[in-house]
Amino acid sequence: MSKKKILIIARHAEDEVLGCGGFINKNKKKYDINVIILTNANKGDPNKFSEKKIREIRKECLDSAKILGIKVSFENFPAPNLDQFPVSLIAENIKNYVNKFKPKMVFIPDKTDLHIDHKVIFHASMVALRPIQKHQVEYIMSYETLSETEWDDEQFKPNFFVSLSDNDLMQKIKAFKKYKSQNMSFNHPRSSNGILNLAKYRGQFINSKYAEAFKLIRGINK
Repeated sequence: MSKKKILIIARHAEDEVLGCGGFINKNKKKYDINVIILTNANKGDPNKFSEKKIREIRKECLDSAKILGIKVSFENFPAPNLDQFPVSLIAENIKNYVNKFKPKMVFIPDKTDLHIDHKVIFHASMVALRPIQKHQVEYIMSYETLSETEWDDEQFKPNFFVSLSDNDLMQKIKAFKKYKSQNMSFNHPRSSNGILNLAKYRGQFINSKYAEAFKLIRGINK
């Protein structure tokens, strides 16, 4: 019997680890987990990310994926001006992946994230995941992304928590460290220390040593 599938939709490489790395490690033997990285920052802003830089980040992503045992697909939507790009085309792209993988559960960026491209992807995902589509997803969850979710004036309010073991957190941090270009200094949210502190904080919500927090957007009990 084949394993049920989970799809994680990310704006940029490393978001999948920051938001769902512990959940992935905890559930990678139970589910077949696929990740879509939707944007290529070079498109629309070549001065910020060169083609070489994009290749480096994508290699880091694949190295990180090996640690967590996940499969990654890359798309090339223009991150710097995603709000000016037709949402219908982004939604259609996501819908194609949903129909291909037929996931039981889909994780998406939260609409409270600071950057507009995260908000656009949230909206496009909800369009693609309407329950009238060819494949009906049972659960839609949004995740929090360090240095994104906590800085918007609309607070992220989780209602679903995943308890993490020491190993789950260790593997999450190990996977994130493969992103050498994104691993910041000690007090930065996007650092090993930032990941550890957030896991401790979310763990307190459920009387657990560590946890990841999510928001259940829609659930269907089939």
